[in-house]
Amino acid sequence: MYEVMCRAVTAGGGRLVEPADAEGLVWADPAGVDSFPEVVADARNLEWIQLPYAGIEPFAHHLDDRWTWTCGKGVYAPAVAETTLGMILAGQKHLHGYSRATSWSGPVGRVLAGSRITVLGGGGITEHLLPLLAPFGCDVTVVRRQDEAFSGADRTITTGRLFEVLPRTDVLVVALALTAETTGIVGVAELAALPDHAWLVNVARGGHVVTEDLVEALRSDSLGGAALDVTDPEPLPDGHPLWSEPRCLITPHVANTPEMGLSLLEPFVAENVSRFCSGEVLLAPVDVALGY
Repeated sequence: MYEVMCRAVTAGGGRLVEPADAEGLVWADPAGVDSFPEVVADARNLEWIQLPYAGIEPFAHHLDDRWTWTCGKGVYAPAVAETTLGMILAGQKHLHGYSRATSWSGPVGRVLAGSRITVLGGGGITEHLLPLLAPFGCDVTVVRRQDEAFSGADRTITTGRLFEVLPRTDVLVVALALTAETTGIVGVAELAALPDHAWLVNVARGGHVVTEDLVEALRSDSLGGAALDVTDPEPLPDGHPLWSEPRCLITPHVANTPEMGLSLLEPFVAENVSRFCSGEVLLAPVDVALGY
């Protein structure tokens, strides 16, 4: 990632300098969050910080309104939306079950066309997912903090009205930022409110779902199934009950891989560097107060 970000900085018209001389900081070491205080300690001219990912939880305790923050919000959304559609189809068509079978089995599955889809979150993933769902004629409800209409959705409601739509949801998609407010947003009550045939698809963060409650819902046949690109804990330990759950499809947080993401991130960062140098409005700002 470091070499890619260096290219992005120069492509955007910036110069690579030491932190002490920097006005902008492009963070290119996602695993090195602990070194952040040391890096910025002498950066007296620092104005702007660009983070590499859409999810900024590792940096949450470093957020400071002395600086303008931006992240990778929306950059990876096309890739994640594609995975989301794949997971929805896999669940509806029972592909996970057939792939595990060792003998011929009977017909299982549902039609996606006309299904009722509820999406938690009104960000980039949802923005790219809805056009992918459009050919199937699904009835889509977007649940977000504000009830401002979301383009492509049949209806948009606030989080406080979630239980109004859960009982008539065929697929519940989790695609929102992880904050203190959204941690555990899908737990025993939400899972119980879903129809027995409903599927849960989580492509956001594992912490959105109370894992123990999900395990129990699957064991008790009160949920059709779950497709998870993220888990809590993550990585999911060997021997965890979800691994052996026949109605659970798990991928190891690969809805967006480095191969997919870096080619998308490089021009995005270059554009933000160019905007910063020109004094223009930056892409994907982080709200320090909200934490995303």
